[in-house]
Amino acid sequence: MEIDGGDLKRHLWRDLQTQRDALLAKVDGVSERELRLPRTATGTNLLGIVKHAANVEYGYFGPTFGRTLDDPALIPEEAFDADPQADWYATAEESADDVIALYRRVQDFADETIDEREINVAGRVSWWAESRRSATLGRLMIHVTLDLARHAGQADILREGIDGAVGWRRPGDNVPQDYDWPAYVAKLTAIADGF
Repeated sequence: MEIDGGDLKRHLWRDLQTQRDALLAKVDGVSERELRLPRTATGTNLLGIVKHAANVEYGYFGPTFGRTLDDPALIPEEAFDADPQADWYATAEESADDVIALYRRVQDFADETIDEREINVAGRVSWWAESRRSATLGRLMIHVTLDLARHAGQADILREGIDGAVGWRRPGDNVPQDYDWPAYVAKLTAIADGF
């Protein structure tokens, strides 16, 4: 079965929104401190992932297609010269609500870009190698969806480490509820210890 461009765009858009929702579900109900606390040796934190996702979506669905969003919460390109991790953490002046609201504004902005363009319309990704800078809306929708899926997976693991909540969008929505997790972990540990 062949999917026409309009159907393909709707499918890609749905997949993009699914990843957005999955990421935001991972920050729901978590305290401000827990959202900010670094969880890895490289400082990865839940709120930083959301802020990064907002800036990524803005870049790919904004300037790439000649559009701008005048929002002071977005990280300007020159800020990365001073701090390459500028979009990976919330500053002391930004609340979790601020960062989440920014991401929702960027989603609306990105959705306007997607809605107004055909799937085969090309944009120009200025930070990609010259030979690859021209990319269609469809290609960029796939690229951003894959990036968000990776980050939603990171957020899933970070959230489990905070309060044990697991699941695709809501705690327990795709994992066994009444399962002996300590026994399962012990079984896997015993297997690993055999090597």
